[in-house]
Amino acid sequence: MPEIILKNLTKRFDQFVAVDNLNLTIGDREFVTLLGPSGCGKTTTLRMIAGLETPTEGEITIGGRVVFSSEKGVDVSPDKRDVGFLFQNYALWPHMTVYGNIAFGLQNLKWPKDKIEARVRELLEMLKIEEFVGRYPSELSGGQQQRVAIARTLATGPKVLFMDEPLSNLDAKLRMEMRTELKRLHLETDSTFVYVTHDQLEAMTLSSRICLLKEGYLQQYEPPLEVYHNPANLFVADFVGSPNINLLQGVGNNVNLDEIKLDCGGLRMIFTPRSSSITLDRDQPVAVGIRPEYIRICTDGEKGKVQGIIYSTLPSGMETIVRIDIGGQQFTCVVFGGVDFAVDEVVEVDFDSQQNVLFDLATGKNLALGKLDIIR
Repeated sequence: MPEIILKNLTKRFDQFVAVDNLNLTIGDREFVTLLGPSGCGKTTTLRMIAGLETPTEGEITIGGRVVFSSEKGVDVSPDKRDVGFLFQNYALWPHMTVYGNIAFGLQNLKWPKDKIEARVRELLEMLKIEEFVGRYPSELSGGQQQRVAIARTLATGPKVLFMDEPLSNLDAKLRMEMRTELKRLHLETDSTFVYVTHDQLEAMTLSSRICLLKEGYLQQYEPPLEVYHNPANLFVADFVGSPNINLLQGVGNNVNLDEIKLDCGGLRMIFTPRSSSITLDRDQPVAVGIRPEYIRICTDGEKGKVQGIIYSTLPSGMETIVRIDIGGQQFTCVVFGGVDFAVDEVVEVDFDSQQNVLFDLATGKNLALGKLDIIR
């Protein structure tokens, strides 16, 4: 399977810069998700790699072969890049059966009939759609059509499979099922998958690495849990995670080499970096990020570091999302299990994790991970 390398890749539409100097390496057999809000450049990036969009500048290499270079004047057509493209709207031939749709590309390549038959049967079994082989797309559900589209794309054995928001037309239950199938399919096909989505849950659950973009710029390119626990900047921290991270703005001052005193709107806290020491300017504007699962509501008479007042609760059975007022600041926390609380109830609260993040407010840059203690 090939390695994909993007060097200084840029795409401009007149004065608008869709992708700006992107450098990225997608390794063999990886499942890489291009993630970001609408208009961030993720679909443009995918289309440039596939050859459906011509970059303004830069170079694209697939499997050691340069398929585009603005300097060398190379631009290999999409059909010669040995890639498959799965579209959002499935793009199935309405007048062909499931068998006909899957076999179409192989017939164009003049495969022998017996090999076409064997390959189609293999894909029908892999995608669990054997029973629909004689049906037309109009007779299939959205999830079934999506499986047929995947089978058709995989039929010719492309080295790389590109997917542009392929699950966005499905309902929530089907999306969950198809995520499971796509992850299994990635392992079974031993292929490189490049996947576009604006849904951070899809990116977190499917990817081996996430490429997070904002306004054409690369923000972070790491495995999902690294992006979640150690976000590169404030944008990444706020974009990834549901419920959203708690971000408290304030000022920070060094107490000593190992501790930073934070004053965040009336809440005074001590931040202890996990590793290297940080030197701040006097009253440097900072923000501290606390994931909802790291705020613990104490039970069974246990005392916490601070008291809070329940503002609202959203129980879902498996977990309850709780908003708590602590010292005039509202925090979101997650309590796992079938637990609920009364509005305006006073509770004891603790901060247990060493995974809190300190950011420089001016640049948004991640300064350190560390432990957080509220000063009474």
